[in-house]
Amino acid sequence: MTRDVRVVVTGLGVISPVGLDVPTMWQNLVAGRSGIRPITHFDASDFGVRIAGEVRGFDPMDYMSAKEARRTDRFVQFAIAAARQAVAQAGLTVDQAIADQVGVIVGAGMGGISTYTRELRVLAEKGPRRVSPFLIPMITVDVAAVHIAILIGARGPNFGLSSACSTGSDAIGQAYEAIRRGDAQAMIAGGTEAAVTPIGVAAFDRMRALSHRNEEPERASRPFDAERDGFVMGEGGAVVVLEDLSFAEKRGAEPLAEVVGYANTSDAVSIVAPAEGGAGAARTMALALKKAGLSPEEVDLVSAHGTSTPLGDLHETLALKRVFGARAYKVPISATKSMTGHLLGAAGALQAVITVMAIREGVIPPTINYTTPDPQCDLDYVPNVARRAPIRIALSNSFGFGGHNVALVFKALF
Repeated sequence: MTRDVRVVVTGLGVISPVGLDVPTMWQNLVAGRSGIRPITHFDASDFGVRIAGEVRGFDPMDYMSAKEARRTDRFVQFAIAAARQAVAQAGLTVDQAIADQVGVIVGAGMGGISTYTRELRVLAEKGPRRVSPFLIPMITVDVAAVHIAILIGARGPNFGLSSACSTGSDAIGQAYEAIRRGDAQAMIAGGTEAAVTPIGVAAFDRMRALSHRNEEPERASRPFDAERDGFVMGEGGAVVVLEDLSFAEKRGAEPLAEVVGYANTSDAVSIVAPAEGGAGAARTMALALKKAGLSPEEVDLVSAHGTSTPLGDLHETLALKRVFGARAYKVPISATKSMTGHLLGAAGALQAVITVMAIREGVIPPTINYTTPDPQCDLDYVPNVARRAPIRIALSNSFGFGGHNVALVFKALF
């Protein structure tokens, strides 16, 4: 049973291909700068795909000890860093008085895949006695949330979840619902991913999901453009602090935006293909707005999933037309994966952070590389140049392999 409470965002944290903190990320997005480059994490010269949205310049020891860094996978390090940023902005100090009322939900799509593949090599080459005793607590999806809870002393609801590319949005949505149920007064929530690895890139390429524009990486991710040929893998982490508004006000925290709606549905059709005509995505958007007590006419911005795949972008466009009708042509749609690449399990959380920033700043980041209009994708994707606009209500979409559909609705507080 949910309570009649308002849930607000009080902190944001980001580690991304376009910046290692929120201000840097935001500046680069508004300027239309891509973070996609040739892969440096491994020798990709023999791979069909040689580009990715890597996090550059990240030093885990800016956020943890050398010992902790050795015992955590990169995906956990991203989550800890983003969480520290978000908690610092929120001014949230978890003491004994509130520890039971603060929880953590942080998910990932693939968990500690780099550690897993490394230890498989150790097993094959050196035998079972040389496998790291820290392997299991380095690779499981829940471990990012566990580390954050230990770090800040949060004893409330704690788990990791995985819903493919919808993970980050689901984590925020579930945290929102936990506060509304009264299970917590504050939640740290988000997504994290570090899958730019040989097996990760090879596997997605074998699915024919990735762009092959290796010679022009900054132009490779081109959501809704007629010449799109697949998504570009990215990595990073994004975390938000959510609070019961009354709890935040008592602490003197500054609310940045309000979460007013969350919906999660399944296509129940295919592991890899969306429901025909974007039916599932449309149902999810409509349900999120209904639960928020809003109509499509009130939406000022759609933060699109927009991965740059031929099928995915088409079905999201069709879904938007189902929900908004003729007004679909008037609602600005921003696809920032054109600059960050697709962060998989972290993507929805990163989008949530960007959406809150758009509301706060009154600026819509562009969809870059939109140069050849697709007759079937004919909406206002805010092409190539950021746009100033007042944003009161924003809808953020995330769709994942397996038919996962998630929509979050954010509202301005001014």
